[in-house]
Amino acid sequence: MYPVSERFLARLAESHTPITQVQLFLTNGDVIDLDHTGGSVTVDRGQAIRRTCTVTVTDPALIPRTPTDELAVYGARLRISRGVDYGSPNDIELVPLGLFRLDSVDGDVSEGPVTLQGKGLEAVIADDKFTARYRASGTVVSAIAAIIRRSIPGADVLALISDVTIGSRWFDLEADPWAGCQEIAAAAGAEVYANADGVFVIGTLPDLATTEPVWAVEAVEGGVYISGNRAMTSDGVHNGVHARGENASDGIPPVSALVVDNDPGSPTYWSGPYGRRPFFYSSSTLNSTAACQRAARLKLAEAKAPNASGDISSLPNPALEPGDVIRVVHEDETRELHQVASFSVPLDIGGDFPIATISAKEDA
Repeated sequence: MYPVSERFLARLAESHTPITQVQLFLTNGDVIDLDHTGGSVTVDRGQAIRRTCTVTVTDPALIPRTPTDELAVYGARLRISRGVDYGSPNDIELVPLGLFRLDSVDGDVSEGPVTLQGKGLEAVIADDKFTARYRASGTVVSAIAAIIRRSIPGADVLALISDVTIGSRWFDLEADPWAGCQEIAAAAGAEVYANADGVFVIGTLPDLATTEPVWAVEAVEGGVYISGNRAMTSDGVHNGVHARGENASDGIPPVSALVVDNDPGSPTYWSGPYGRRPFFYSSSTLNSTAACQRAARLKLAEAKAPNASGDISSLPNPALEPGDVIRVVHEDETRELHQVASFSVPLDIGGDFPIATISAKEDA
């Protein structure tokens, strides 16, 4: 969860005045605070571009009409925040929801309204396709940072992992650099994404079994719970991952590792009634058995998680992040721990706040 004060989380469950801020950073250096009437920020761990936004404004002057306007808008960025007004003068607390590349401006040129749409900074990397063969090598962190800064010089890259070496990975003409970053991160059992501050983070998915909940969504007096449901499915659910690597150009012999769900208490236990349903993954970045094991563990956490999922609706919490563990108490007093997969933060007062989770378990 994004760092916030204790009173911020407490106030979310009380009557309060939410505030939102949308800033437009034009390419000419101007920064405009946009008066807006609605919109939302969607955050989804399952998407390559984790954060997207839609903002509704009333001023049709934002629609570019001249070459000068177009130069200022194409490549512009949006910074969006939501927070709490505590009631006293200048006593507010804002939480960033993301830094976005402005992708489209659309609306009635005379009367408005105007709709702005943007994508997280991952889109800048993804769209900058390789125009010649590209070789990634060295370590996970250095290789990812080099690809990111190839498109965004000076970009902030925050590594929350122990760095490891990788085998050389050649990317062909037209290959997607952002998909390459994700592949390289997997060699360390990690994922890479742009966070709410626009910083590129290389980190691991928290373990639901050992991570303390950061927020409680409870159907009690003064709680933030609105509704919820629970689902289970075996579609696309795997309980073993076989990862392998081979890199003839580096003289690295084939290496591999199989990682399975070895928890007898798990519904997807490898040797249980669910059966064996392996998933296979390969990359030339995997240059050791240990690297294969790290990648397989990451893929397994993703592959078996959808077996139990939930859709929760609560009062909005803009500080929430994918991977956060939350405690949910339903109306029948059933207690569960859920791991957040996606949510959508409204930019208007009273908007719904749906949370989808990638895994869930009973809470003692």
